[in-house]
Amino acid sequence: MKMKLNIKSVLVLSILAIMMTSISLLFINPSFAANTATVTVETANIRESADTDATILDLVNQGESVEILETSGDWSKVKYKNIVGYLRNDLLSLEAETEKIEENTVVENTAVENKVEESTATVENNKEEVKPEDMLGKCKLTQGTTLKVIPLIHSLDVQNISKDTEVEVLNTMNKWAYIENGDKQGWVVLEKLEKVQEPEQAQTQVIAEQETKPEEQPVSKIMYINSETVNVRKNNDRNSEVVTSLSLNTQVQVTSEVDGWSKVTVSGKEGYILSSLLSSRKQETSRSMEEPRTTKKEETKVTQQETSNTSNKETTSNTNSSLGQEIVSTAKQFIGTKYKYGGTSPSTGFDCSGFTQYVYSKFGISLPRTSGGQASVGTAVSRANLQLGDLVIYSGHVAIYVGGGNVIHSPKPGKTVCITSLNNAASGFSGGRRVI
Repeated sequence: MKMKLNIKSVLVLSILAIMMTSISLLFINPSFAANTATVTVETANIRESADTDATILDLVNQGESVEILETSGDWSKVKYKNIVGYLRNDLLSLEAETEKIEENTVVENTAVENKVEESTATVENNKEEVKPEDMLGKCKLTQGTTLKVIPLIHSLDVQNISKDTEVEVLNTMNKWAYIENGDKQGWVVLEKLEKVQEPEQAQTQVIAEQETKPEEQPVSKIMYINSETVNVRKNNDRNSEVVTSLSLNTQVQVTSEVDGWSKVTVSGKEGYILSSLLSSRKQETSRSMEEPRTTKKEETKVTQQETSNTSNKETTSNTNSSLGQEIVSTAKQFIGTKYKYGGTSPSTGFDCSGFTQYVYSKFGISLPRTSGGQASVGTAVSRANLQLGDLVIYSGHVAIYVGGGNVIHSPKPGKTVCITSLNNAASGFSGGRRVI
């Protein structure tokens, strides 16, 4: 009986000891962190269901935390920025359970937590304000990374790039940026880039150049028309009214020059001609261009209908030649303009079809937006019959013929508008299209 009382006493004392320990732990107030995990790979896909083929809901970068809602097998159900989905467990590292004894008061801890939340909210808001398209142009890396062949984390590596390296962002897609670093191009995660701000002085200068119209510089010199037929326009604008047309070697008096145009006086009329269509001396002509001299009336006599047809053909040919020359001259003004995928203006850059569409639009010629659409406009022209200003068609590419077996085009990312051999511009040459 004595022994039974002793055992009972031991049990009671043990229970009391456990209760005291629990109470002391409550007063110590430890905080446990076992419901979050950190992503251990550069980019992890949050999927709609626990399946590698399921739809991707969002991407989580290395070092970011997610809230673990439940775990089943090889997958965990997680919450990330109000998105609930699934991540593979091998991509996560559960944060170790730690125990802390709070030394400060509850009020102080709450204040610290509030500050952290406010700081985090500010960072998130700042990120949201930066749109992918705003990152185009010069940027620098905020951390070291690897350039990828395609916008996938497990794709082949191109090169390693260190922190603070300045690169050129050529395009963006979802959370990836297509960049150029020296002679290498590839994809990096957009969040690892920071926009390099242009100097305000440079922006002010660009705006001033766009808004300030250049002044005419007075000159006085004799010049000659260097093309078969050239239009004299009322204003220094390719869409301006035509005052008159002048033939090869016609002498004109140049009175002023402005922005690639010459103001001329000829036969009592004034107007503007592109300066590139004038030369300081006459052009040589062949005998075939001169009128034949005959003594027999029968040899020079033609019907009125034949004369009219010949005149119409010559007028059309001369007009096309002059327009083609003007198109080529206009296209050359954009040499050095950078390539930009989807670009349609010199201020942002051109892709191949954006460049041709922009140039022809200056002459009232409307082209489709894509190279495929432009390949079907106008009239087909063989390689042997290409003339100045003709469209040159390749497989997935377009250019403008400038004569001498050469074309002008906007080639590809990292390059600029340039003149090159018709054979070297692109593969899959299929001929030309005459749209003038």
